Formats: sequence, structure tokens, C-alpha cells
Amino acid sequence: MRMTDPFVTVIMPVRNEEAFIARSLGAVLRQRYPADRLETLVADGQSDDRTREIIASLPGAERVRVIENPQRRQAFGLNLALRQARGEIIVRVDGHTIIAPDYVRQCVRALEQSGAVNVGGRMEPRGETPMGCAIAAAGGSRFGVPTAFHVSDTPQFTDTVYMGAWRREALLAAGGFDERLRINEDYELNYRLRRAGGRIYLSPAIRSTYFGRQTLMALARQYFAYGMGRTTTLKLHPDSLKPRQLVAPTFVFALLFGGALATLNGAARVVWAAMLALYALVNLSSSARVARRSGRDGWRLLPRLPLVFATMHVAWGLGFWKGALFGGAPAPREQAGERADERADEQAPGALETQPQGGSQ
Repeated sequence: MRMTDPFVTVIMPVRNEEAFIARSLGAVLRQRYPADRLETLVADGQSDDRTREIIASLPGAERVRVIENPQRRQAFGLNLALRQARGEIIVRVDGHTIIAPDYVRQCVRALEQSGAVNVGGRMEPRGETPMGCAIAAAGGSRFGVPTAFHVSDTPQFTDTVYMGAWRREALLAAGGFDERLRINEDYELNYRLRRAGGRIYLSPAIRSTYFGRQTLMALARQYFAYGMGRTTTLKLHPDSLKPRQLVAPTFVFALLFGGALATLNGAARVVWAAMLALYALVNLSSSARVARRSGRDGWRLLPRLPLVFATMHVAWGLGFWKGALFGGAPAPREQAGERADERADEQAPGALETQPQGGSQ
């Protein structure tokens, strides 16, 4: 048994988080982990709201260091924090997430006991408006998001986890986060870690609450970006594709192409109408299951849930097709990494000299 708790660095990429930063960063500062073994680095993407003012006003703010992230991208900010981190363990926390009081402790325990290279917990979404509550409920359904960290309470090795915690040397050996990616940088990193022989572990003991989108329009923009981001990862790593990730693009293709054929051919019209009827039946059935398991007030969500599911599927599928058909191939990572290091050195002359390794093989 270790005599001393490992030193941990919490890294937080944020921008314009005045509505949530007091809750998300406040939860980090209230961790049940020795304060002298924990540091917090906030990579701020040039916020132009009250984010920094609120950070400075929080109890324990003297234990927080804010790092400039001039590129405003999550991956760039995460790498800047990684280079300046002193901890042997790195724990990522996002600005819209409130971690449990024992979150850091459970991450450390899971890393030590599982032998995994990355550990994380289940994403527990929460809404603050009636539509936001429906979006949160749908996010925990296999019909909405069928990844393990959205739907499973079973400890397991899996392909990706929410946020993540790593040993610092493992992150550096992997080259950190790929700064070419505007989104999906966590899944892409986990793919590289698994390809190198590492394992990703989901522990239900690692608990956090995620405050997601509260309107259908915001949800549509989010899932459209997710779909586009997935195609960027596919262009880097074609063998990273999972069958589940083709369901929404296939549905959207059948919806659009079948709809066009339906205007020209009677048989196609029948098939297209049958497909729509089947989707509506599955959607309504899944919505009813989600409403039933959502507790006493779950049935109030039912009128909104079918719209939420349809928005998720169509937006993700459309984003995927736009990225696949019109998205350009990412630049070689070696060049992006070199430019990132030059900018990082300019912004943080005291940063560690470690550089991301070459791009994906």
C-alpha cells in the first residue's frame, strides 16, 4: 500500500463558462483528497464573460492556475495544461460537469486497481428546463447514445469513457490530444491508447453530473458537430469505426434517398413509408421506456422524447455525411504538433519541454 497519495493535476478546458464555472470548479476545489497533493489548471480559451472573475472569487481560488488557450480549442488547451502539470496522475474535468466529492479519489483507485491506461465513469446527464430534462433522459438510453459510459452501471473495459484520468507518462507517450480535432479528441486519444496495447476502464464509482443542452436547436448543433467530428477521426483511423456509428448515417441516407425515390416510384413510396412507420414505432416505444424508468415525473417527458431522439439521430447522421462528403483530410499531425509547441512556448515559457509524438500510425 502506498504511504503517500499520488500527486494529481486536474485539467479543465473552458471558455465563457460564467453560468457553470462556480459549480464545476467549486466541486473540484471541494474534493476529499489532500489539498497539498492536488493542483488545478484551467485552460481558458479567451473567455469574454465573467468566467475569470468568478474563478478568482471562489474559496480555494489560490489553488487554481489559469493558463491562456489562444486557440480556443479543447485539445489545444488540454495539451497546454498537460505540459505544465506536475501531477503523476492527470484528471480531466469539463466546464459543464459537477464531479462527486470523491471523484479524484475514485479515479486514483481505479487506475491503481484496474491496470488501465485510462479510467472514467458514467456520464449522468441532468436538465434544467423541461426540454433539457427530456434531453438528459434520452442521453441515458441505448436508443439515443449506445456507448457504455452513457448507459451502463457495470464495471468493464470498454472503448472510451467520459472525460478520463490517466497516468501522466502514458498521456505523454501517446502524444497527448490531437490538436487538429475540434471535437471527438477524447475518443481519438482512447483509440490510440488501445491500439498501443492500453485498456480503458469504466468504473461506476467514478461519479459526475453533466449539464447538457437545454433546447432542441442546441442539441441539433451539438450532434451535427459530433457527426462531423466522427468522420475526421475516421479519416485518421479508418479501422476505428464501430457498427453502431453507422446506424444514424444509414437512417438519414434512407430517409433522404428513399424520400426522393418515393416521389418517382410507387413501390419505393411504400418501402419509404414502411421505414418511417417502423422508426416511429421504435422511437415511441423507446420514449415510453425512458419515461417509465425516469421516476414519478417521467411521463411528463413523453411528449418531448420522440422529438429529442429524432433530433439526435438526424443531426448526427447529417453531420456525418457532411463531414464524409465535404470535410477535408486533416493536415499531418507532425506539423500541427510542431506549431502547437511553438505557440505553447510563447504563451508559457516555463512549460515542460515534452512535445507530442508523431501522428497516428
